[in-house]
Amino acid sequence: QVQVEVSGGGLVQPVGSLRLSCAATGNIFSINTMGWYRQAPGKQRELVASSTSGSSTSYADSMRGRFTISRDSAKNTVYLQMNSLKPEDTAVYYCKATVVIIERGLKTQRYYWGQGTQVTVSS
Repeated sequence: QVQVEVSGGGLVQPVGSLRLSCAATGNIFSINTMGWYRQAPGKQRELVASSTSGSSTSYADSMRGRFTISRDSAKNTVYLQMNSLKPEDTAVYYCKATVVIIERGLKTQRYYWGQGTQVTVSS
């Protein structure tokens, strides 16, 4: 069983900063990708940033340069540092972990979502 736990979030003023954390625990053989997504009211969930096991990262265009994803592989944890926050960054932020588990003796890839955390950017 795999759990994905998200922490951080909250209320911040425009141009402020926040840091989110996401830890994957449980019977994990390896982790392929960990990523952050967000969903604003009335909108579809969108990718914010992702980090692969090979340390490559990708960002949505609107977050590049303001958000930084980093990973502590030893702790199966990924972080999202968000700077220069704007009101339009207000959303529920989710973490998704794509992992390899051993299922019936075979390596199997599965993905798991953490609970969302609310980020509100407002003065």
